[in-house]
Amino acid sequence: MQEILNQEKSIYLQIKEMIERDIMRDILLEEERVPSTNELAKLYAINPATAAKGINLLVEEGILYKKRGIGMFVAEGAKAAIMKKRKEHFFDDYIKGLLSEAASLGISRKELIEMIADAGETEKKTSEKG
Repeated sequence: MQEILNQEKSIYLQIKEMIERDIMRDILLEEERVPSTNELAKLYAINPATAAKGINLLVEEGILYKKRGIGMFVAEGAKAAIMKKRKEHFFDDYIKGLLSEAASLGISRKELIEMIADAGETEKKTSEKG
């Protein structure tokens, strides 16, 4: 959880997304304690209330839960829930824009599929080397 905050979006959303990424990468596991709002505030030099806002969003989504007097913990099924949510948003966040740009450039569906397949093969070869 040593990422750098930027000015592109609200800090509390960045905190939320960092915790989600750490859960997705198995850095934070189910039933594991997450950094407290004060720890996050100190780490990123932000107001604890800002960190709490990001954490509370994850609580509302059922990704985190509170153990009174101990702290916040990753909920059982959190990784699957994040994955499901991200898959649902994938079309809107990536595919729609890709299709729109391809159409404006006159790229056919077949050409687009070939480009994606070629990129996948290139990525596979690159990962096999490293």
